Amino acid sequence: MVITTTLDVEGHKITEYKGIVRGIIVRSPTIVQGFLGGLKNILGGQIGAFREMCEQARQQAYDAMLAEASALGANAIVGVRYDASDVGSSSVSATEVLCYGTAVVIERLPAEAGSKG
Repeated sequence: MVITTTLDVEGHKITEYKGIVRGIIVRSPTIVQGFLGGLKNILGGQIGAFREMCEQARQQAYDAMLAEASALGANAIVGVRYDASDVGSSSVSATEVLCYGTAVVIERLPAEAGSKG
């Protein structure tokens, strides 16, 4: 499947729009990630445990978006974007990660006469 942040795919034409697809993941840090993050917060510096949690959430949201597009019969997703926000209260914190785009069917354009490839 072709995935792009642009609204088209070079050398291809969009033949069908399947609709908006998205993957939504809500994650909270594990006890260990929360503990390590708390220590880093005191000492300063990058919080690797939280970075890892956020990257996992992004990948899971991306995978969920791909699965939704595949189920619709798309072979590409254009206009892909990510969004993230905090959800919960002061006692329970979590991060929502949303990955979304437009599922489409694309076809390769015929090669121009005289060109190689």
